[in-house]
Amino acid sequence: MDSQVEKQVGGDHYKKMGDFQPFKVLQKWMTDEELKGFAKGTAIAYLARENDKGGREDMAKAAHTILLYLELTE
Repeated sequence: MDSQVEKQVGGDHYKKMGDFQPFKVLQKWMTDEELKGFAKGTAIAYLARENDKGGREDMAKAAHTILLYLELTE
């Protein structure tokens, strides 16, 4: 299975950051509970704007955020 960290929905701007991708940095700086809250908030934001901004891509971003959180907190 490919790592969610190596995937990105809607571009490659984070993937270009290598070990300094925001979610990987947050994983190092935040507690598991803080990271969980961040992931939930980010997913909710993508879901909330889906009709007005990103459409299906925002649904995919929300799903990716949740999968990324699950992978990083195994």
